[in-house]
Amino acid sequence: MINVAVVDDDPLVLDGLTTILGAIVDIEVVATATDGAAAIDLVERYSGDLDVLLLDVRMPRMDGLEAAHRIVRNPSAPAVVMMTTFDDDAYLVEALRLGASGFVLKRSGGTELANAVRTVAEGHSVLFPERVRDLMVAPRRTRSGPALTPTELRVLEALVRGDENREIAEALHVTRETVKTHVSSILAKFGARNRTHAAVLALDAGIVSW
Repeated sequence: MINVAVVDDDPLVLDGLTTILGAIVDIEVVATATDGAAAIDLVERYSGDLDVLLLDVRMPRMDGLEAAHRIVRNPSAPAVVMMTTFDDDAYLVEALRLGASGFVLKRSGGTELANAVRTVAEGHSVLFPERVRDLMVAPRRTRSGPALTPTELRVLEALVRGDENREIAEALHVTRETVKTHVSSILAKFGARNRTHAAVLALDAGIVSW
């Protein structure tokens, strides 16, 4: 069972999302909130027991981006998926840079929302790599960032392309466990929450390019 919390300032939207997700057999909505500050309290209250947080972008008191920025700093924080009623590129890029695991539109159907929840709960990301490729303009020309081994750099380039561990292992002629070790090292060096976060930080720093 995937434990989910939903945060949105519109009562109708909140009720609708809760009803839609509550009808999915492997998803349970364990909590709801109506602003970013309440979302932070909610995550602290369910520390370690919350898998995914669906977080609205625009809310009173504290918006979703500020809440996400504070939430993702906690190592035990759930995967954060940002929600909006429109496709706003600036919000999407900033959310990914903060370490959000994905970004979905509120108009998404139940199947799409459920798939997004399952995807991030498994440690993957949504809207990557094609959408990020369109949004991330030319990377910085000055290389900066953590020191990577040659193999880690090749793995990082594969993450930017959106390759799965199986594809990376085949390309490098190593085992999937070895790839997992390299990915873990890359995430630790970047202080990244997930593969997408590491890829976005690497593109920002100019360490890799498309």
